[in-house]
Amino acid sequence: MRGVILREIGKPVEVSEELTLRRPGPGEVRVRLRAAGVCHSDLSMCEGRLPARLPLVPGHEGAGEVVELGPGVTGPPVGTHVILSWIPPCGDCYFCLGGRPNLCVSARATSGAPTLGLGGEPAHAALGVGCFAEETVVDARAAIPIPDDVPFDVAAVVGCAVLTGVGAVVNTARVRPGESVLVIGCGGVGINVIQGARLAAAAPVLAVDPFPGKLETARRFGATHTTTPDGLADAVKELTEGRGFDHAFEVVGRSATIRQAWQATRRGGTTVVVGAGSADDLVSFSAAELFATERRLLGCLYGSGDVRTDFTRLLRLWRAGRLDLDGLITRRITLDDVGDAFTAMGSGDVIRSLVTF
Repeated sequence: MRGVILREIGKPVEVSEELTLRRPGPGEVRVRLRAAGVCHSDLSMCEGRLPARLPLVPGHEGAGEVVELGPGVTGPPVGTHVILSWIPPCGDCYFCLGGRPNLCVSARATSGAPTLGLGGEPAHAALGVGCFAEETVVDARAAIPIPDDVPFDVAAVVGCAVLTGVGAVVNTARVRPGESVLVIGCGGVGINVIQGARLAAAAPVLAVDPFPGKLETARRFGATHTTTPDGLADAVKELTEGRGFDHAFEVVGRSATIRQAWQATRRGGTTVVVGAGSADDLVSFSAAELFATERRLLGCLYGSGDVRTDFTRLLRLWRAGRLDLDGLITRRITLDDVGDAFTAMGSGDVIRSLVTF
């Protein structure tokens, strides 16, 4: 079958027609991909900023149809439309039972042998799903059923960008109506943080990005104000009387912008790190500022969400016209265009490139 392959960190991806896929084992299902979003985290894996095993089939934001069940698996049944979750909840561990299934590692830890092969050697599916291939085998708990009438392209973006961004606001920070919000980084996830702020009735909502095109898009999705990074200090004075924002969301994943978000957060406010950063990019805080300002610094993994319920909740908001999912898709591409989609991320003109099969 066809799929996108990364053979060497820092080198361009390529499309291979020689990928093989083993049959699903116990607890697994085979899914035929219908749509897959190109996320910046995929590029980060390919460039070495996030860990990855090679050869790698990137892609972790996808939707498709279940076409085969492994031995003993009772569902989701063949023919079910699903969104793939890159953190499948086991349902039984301390975190799942405690209401934090996004922190579950049990299902991933018990996954079987590599599902993909290339030239007789194992290939690795990004984050356990590997969506840039025609088909994939995943843990059955990673295949979250959705209604048949939801378009696959809309469903795919829910699988990462939308849950991560909207969830950061409503699940992680629990923003209340009228609270002020700052969003640094207006890519695919950042735009959905802005959508989440609009859903939460936050005001004002300031979007920060160096690309004017992204700022224009941010306004379309709910930002009340925009600025480039060099204008942030003035915006803090103008919009918050110099106090800082109630909630600041960093959606870049770099130490410099984390500090920027922290410094723009008011005393007693909340800074939320949504961007997926490198393990060796360290952020420094003095003991005095942590003590004296009483700001909260929160990490946000997968929107602090529960995919078993939140995927459906987000789709209900889309049906009601409260969440714009169709507008997130800037370009529809094929597997052959994934490398170009990575390049386009640097232009500031693309929210989401979507692979359709």
